[in-house]
Amino acid sequence: MQIHSLGFDDLYEEEYSLIGIHTTLEDFKLAYLLNKNISTRFHKLKNDLTIENQQIKASFSMFKYENPKYDFEWHLIANSTKTENITTSNQLLLTTETKTFLIPEKKKIDYFIKISGEVEISFITKTIKKIKSIEQVMTSYSIDKDTLKSKDFLIF
Repeated sequence: MQIHSLGFDDLYEEEYSLIGIHTTLEDFKLAYLLNKNISTRFHKLKNDLTIENQQIKASFSMFKYENPKYDFEWHLIANSTKTENITTSNQLLLTTETKTFLIPEKKKIDYFIKISGEVEISFITKTIKKIKSIEQVMTSYSIDKDTLKSKDFLIF
């Protein structure tokens, strides 16, 4: 008879903080302004975050910043992506656009910043205040990851 046991590694949930950002900026412009205002060094990753299931395949742009001094790893992730669907009907080309969300229950959020590791609340509060000071950012706030139904998409 085969016996299976769970180790501590199986029960481990990654510790991270999540910040939501509302802005109309494009991803590269937001990354530039974050680098300038909060002293990060976000760079675009070669591979986007790709989500596949039965209905959809979607790619979300991602930027990364590593801070070896504090052992933090930051990710700037777009919450939505647009996909063009081209169909032909009676010799006409019809184009429709489908918008897919990484975290569907937070459709109003444009970008997430995920800070991996144990981070003090005061640090998150200061970071949010600096993000809010960026003129093109409408608002920014901390998100309780335990309230998210789709938080599995943030594990990478």
